[in-house]
Amino acid sequence: MAEVQGIYQKIMLEFLFELYVFYALTTRRLNRAPRFWLRALGGLAAVLALAWGMAFCYRSAGGTALGRIAVYVFLFAAATAHLRLCFDETFPTVLFCASAAYAAQNLCYKLYLVVWCGGEALRWYDGWGARFELYYYLMYYAFFVLAAAAVYFLFIRGLLRHISRGELDYQMLAVAILALGITVVLCSVEDIYFSHLSVGRENRFELWDYYVLRQAGNLFSVLGCAVVLMLTSRTVERRELRQELEYLQHAVHQSERQYEISRDTIDLINVKCHDIRYKLGALAAQGEHMRPEAVADLQESISIYDAKVETGNQLLDVLLTEKSLYCEQNGITFSCMADGKQLAFLADGDLYCLFGNIIDNALEAVKAIQEEQRRVINLVVKARGGMLVIQSDNYFDGERAFAGGLPVTTKADKHYHGFGMRSIKMIVHKYGGELTAQVEEGIFHLNILFSLGE
Repeated sequence: MAEVQGIYQKIMLEFLFELYVFYALTTRRLNRAPRFWLRALGGLAAVLALAWGMAFCYRSAGGTALGRIAVYVFLFAAATAHLRLCFDETFPTVLFCASAAYAAQNLCYKLYLVVWCGGEALRWYDGWGARFELYYYLMYYAFFVLAAAAVYFLFIRGLLRHISRGELDYQMLAVAILALGITVVLCSVEDIYFSHLSVGRENRFELWDYYVLRQAGNLFSVLGCAVVLMLTSRTVERRELRQELEYLQHAVHQSERQYEISRDTIDLINVKCHDIRYKLGALAAQGEHMRPEAVADLQESISIYDAKVETGNQLLDVLLTEKSLYCEQNGITFSCMADGKQLAFLADGDLYCLFGNIIDNALEAVKAIQEEQRRVINLVVKARGGMLVIQSDNYFDGERAFAGGLPVTTKADKHYHGFGMRSIKMIVHKYGGELTAQVEEGIFHLNILFSLGE
């Protein structure tokens, strides 16, 4: 009895090991929760304890199709809950990754059964004798490594750049989970009934008809899992296209805002020029008797033209100069130390959108502050140790909630304002960078890192 119990426990552990291999692959780009490793190790211990307990249920109910389905669905649910604990993501995103991982695990297992059943039909394993179990596991895990690598390069690798927090296509997600559920049910049913038809050992049949039916079931399961993975690919592809459309809409919205800012800047310059012409006329009327205070007033009027920013990147110079003039008009202190030459790897459109959104978000925050000494924005762009560091700091009033590592907008217009931070994250990830955001003592800190070696 203890030996049988040990076999069931081994089955549970093998299933979880394979599942977690693909969990690790599909969740590589997700935002980790605080104390990630503590959550990961503690949750894994809990899942393993549940698996040990489920081995007793497997022994008593695993001989029926419904019992086996219930056991594996429970383990999948427990492992998915563990993922949700470890990552700062929405539940649909975690479920999406878990479903893709389960499909990949089942695909590898069923591919192996296709090969194994073919070998049994040809009697390849009859000479293994006393070392049958050793050779079986060597063959199984060698095949699993090769199959997992193939599934990774064919399906999962393409998902890694896109699997992150965002809006999922819930219809496609529902279809993927439904297809996966049907596949799991069929797999459990056929495993139960074909084990009763086996002779000598599982998946060895005397009648050719049983072998054909078994292989047909295996191939159908392989097809079902492949369809699930293709559906996940289709889901992220459609989401990416939707994001591109939103990006274009956001660009139009930004252009409208940029026009308003430029118009205000031009109005400011016109006012200053009018002041200068008026004061020059007054000074000319006074002849040579120019009062020192009048000269100082004139110098103050034309000091706005000292706001020009020079970083070594022409596009960034124009953007930062315009933002500086806007800050001058609105009583905001804008401090900038930027090595623009290090930004040559960014496309012009991405550079403008990245820094435009960073500064505009900071402006939105500091404009709402009444105290003049806190209406401050600091921007730093510098190279350090083979990395390009972009830091933006600004004060803010109120509270800042975070989801998926990004601050949640408090604006009523969720569509446009929420997309600003997401577009920053999208551009950063496009160039292989990392983004972090946090608040500390009433200051919002945004940090971006790019590798200069790539």
